[in-house]
Amino acid sequence: MVRAVCFDLMDTVLYDPYREALAAATRARAAELAKYRDPTCWPDFEIGAIDEAEFARRFFREGAEGVSFDIDAFHRVRREGYRFLPGVREILEELAGRAPRFIASNYPVWVEELRATFALDRLFEGIYSSHHLRVRKPAREFFDRLVSRIGVDAEGCLFIDDRAENCDAAAAVGMRAHLFDGAAGLRDRLVREGLLDP
Repeated sequence: MVRAVCFDLMDTVLYDPYREALAAATRARAAELAKYRDPTCWPDFEIGAIDEAEFARRFFREGAEGVSFDIDAFHRVRREGYRFLPGVREILEELAGRAPRFIASNYPVWVEELRATFALDRLFEGIYSSHHLRVRKPAREFFDRLVSRIGVDAEGCLFIDDRAENCDAAAAVGMRAHLFDGAAGLRDRLVREGLLDP
């Protein structure tokens, strides 16, 4: 029996404007990004190991020439781009009172801004991101810390994410997992789990 539903946030509940924001901030082609970007920067920022200023400073590797990161442009495009994915908010509202809803997402401190902007505390009983848990999916520790915080064992959780590797990791710890591909498929799964009416 499902006793809690855990949702990824980006590209599962909200549209993630990261790619557009990155293009605005760097004005760099994909090849330049691949060549000069520091691959540890974003993961470190997501778990709170570095702050936003360090994220912007460290985005490109030391010694990279002719590239820069405009954090103001990044924020402008990022903030303009967020929106609920079609049909998802309605599903969250329909789930109210049937099972506790939680966010279980890789996301940095900006999750607090989204909490306020989209009134997420009205739609979720708890919000847990990599910023809060200090570890990222698909690491097992993410899921261990998540179930500890929400007070429901893994077997009682349905985990929803748009990335197969995260769903596989959730299943490996005993969660039921649903690979998100749109509101219609999600609603069908919730009906099959007995959480929504047909």
